[in-house]
Amino acid sequence: MSPTLALEFLLLAALWGASFLFMRLGGAEFGALPTAGLRVALAALFLLPVFLVKGVWADFRARARLILFVGLLNSGIPFALFAYAVLHIPTGLTSILNATVPLSGALVAWLWLKDRPGGSRMLGLAIGFAGVTLLVIGKSGFSAAGVVSDGPVASTLIAMGACLLATLFYGIAASFTKRYLTGAHPLATATGSQIGAALGLALPTLWLWPSQPVSSTAWGAVAAVALLCTAIAYILFFHLIEKAGPSRALTVTFLVPVFALVYGSVFLNEVITPWMIGCGVVIVCGTALSTGLAKLGWLERAA
Repeated sequence: MSPTLALEFLLLAALWGASFLFMRLGGAEFGALPTAGLRVALAALFLLPVFLVKGVWADFRARARLILFVGLLNSGIPFALFAYAVLHIPTGLTSILNATVPLSGALVAWLWLKDRPGGSRMLGLAIGFAGVTLLVIGKSGFSAAGVVSDGPVASTLIAMGACLLATLFYGIAASFTKRYLTGAHPLATATGSQIGAALGLALPTLWLWPSQPVSSTAWGAVAAVALLCTAIAYILFFHLIEKAGPSRALTVTFLVPVFALVYGSVFLNEVITPWMIGCGVVIVCGTALSTGLAKLGWLERAA
């Protein structure tokens, strides 16, 4: 990877890592659904000039219904779930759970597209989901003796469940795109999906709009997550896919929690525990195997 692409890679990880911080700052005043609605609406407006690129508008028009629908699956619903989650659990923990997206994608592709993983990928799925299980157990208050009622266990579990549900929607969207949108211009999909998400979240956003005035800090956070972490990040991601290939571009998932943990610690005084880091390493190792980025030759031969 060239130095320029490496810099873009780090910038993308930094932007996506910051999304959890901005969602927390915006969601604290706007609420989860309005935060998600504003995020996709502003991102869509920012990306509209992309339609002037040759072939993008024509490609979008030919597949508009499918692209708009995948926007709900890949942006609208997951963004709302994550915006809810960061209001109840640390942003660093949310980012670690977000790192399971490739695991969910591999599982959905296996069940829906019959893309059966090989020996290494099967082991990766098992390791990754074991890491998630350990993380949930460690943060939920459960122990071998039963439930430890030393905090808001229910809200923590619901928030973590919201993160995992969001990653499931990402996985469904990936398989849906592969099945129905193969060959579509990536910029048409990126822009159109934000429009679809904005349309889908418009009524809930208006219905739940805060009755109290919102501070400039919250507005700035929502604008940042929309423009920097969504619109610009999408453009960077598709550029990396084009220049470095999808497998290398996908490894950005591994760095996102690192940035998110640092941001949460510095700006929100969140505590980074050894348990979180250990479970995060397990999840990353499982993800690397499940996506084929790493392979165990002996296991592949045995399979």
